[in-house]
Amino acid sequence: MKSLLLIAVLSAFLAGCLSTQLPSIKGKGFALEEDEQRIWAQSKTEERKLDRSGLIYRDQELERYLNDLARRLVPTDIAATVPFTVRVVKDPSLNAFTYPDGSFYVHTGILASMDNEAQLATVFAHEISHVTHRHAVRQIRDMKNKTAFFATLGAMTGNYAVPLGALGALAAVTGYSRDLESEADTEGLRLMVDAGYDPRQAPQAMRHLLRDATEEERKESYFFGSHPRLKERLENFEELCRTRYAGRTGGIVNVEGYLRAVSPALLENARLDLKAGRFERARRSVGKYLTLHDNDAQAYFIQGETWRQEGGEGSIDKARESYLRAVSLDPAYPDPHRALGLTAYKQKDREQARREFERYLSLAPRASDRGHIEELLKALR
Repeated sequence: MKSLLLIAVLSAFLAGCLSTQLPSIKGKGFALEEDEQRIWAQSKTEERKLDRSGLIYRDQELERYLNDLARRLVPTDIAATVPFTVRVVKDPSLNAFTYPDGSFYVHTGILASMDNEAQLATVFAHEISHVTHRHAVRQIRDMKNKTAFFATLGAMTGNYAVPLGALGALAAVTGYSRDLESEADTEGLRLMVDAGYDPRQAPQAMRHLLRDATEEERKESYFFGSHPRLKERLENFEELCRTRYAGRTGGIVNVEGYLRAVSPALLENARLDLKAGRFERARRSVGKYLTLHDNDAQAYFIQGETWRQEGGEGSIDKARESYLRAVSLDPAYPDPHRALGLTAYKQKDREQARREFERYLSLAPRASDRGHIEELLKALR
């Protein structure tokens, strides 16, 4: 029933021959067109649902940092008309999307892929340009295969896209047309440079995303669409840097400030990537986190888990090294002892396996897997 309602709402948006040649938002004097007003109202409904979904990563300091970054990129006159707000979604996939009214969602996976603030500014400026150039209403008005579009939205019922709603799915899952994405890249790079960032970091941001998407070995949504499209957009950024921004060789990069702000989300994303079996990506997130938090036992434990679960030549030794580092930093932390027991058990080191399992149970007497560990201990006696 809800999916049918969404289809009915969007059908109303698509009715009539409305122009797709809309001017960009310019601040004072800007007024929403009738169908655009309905789109913005629908956006508010979808945002409330997403914010209550349990998918939002709550960190006030991180949100403050990200919103400051967005404000730096948005021209002052536009900021008075469209109040951009940024929230973080707990998801390791490479995604970010904006509702037409300026509500902006970035996945932890994007934060983990970037190395510095200038690279993240590339993503943010792209998304801001989707809003300022009114791409949602232009895309909806220009939708040629409406039947296929509605069928796609209907099929989303019951999966992750449901909290996004129809408009969120358009931005995050379906994506915009090639022309609109290209315009968002070009205009976004202009915003980034005007805000003082180093334009040379824009192609580097795309290289990181291409690397991670390649490792993912599947089609990614939002910033990609497909590897050929991603490569095409990388080439566009490189061409703009060679031509329009050839003389811009400096600007803000901000590595340390970026890592300090996003580091808690990096560790959260590493856990998500580990759970999904993306071991190399999880290790990269942990590595970035450890550049500022070298005394964090949990980070070393996660690092060890990536090696142990991935397997392969030398992986057990690398895992063991990480676990021992975690134990040295926090002797009362039970999880590394369990992991050390499992690695010793696999290597048929019965005595060490027994010691580590017993230590684990003494530190975590109510462990959820206590029965399983006790069974392993029986086998070792």
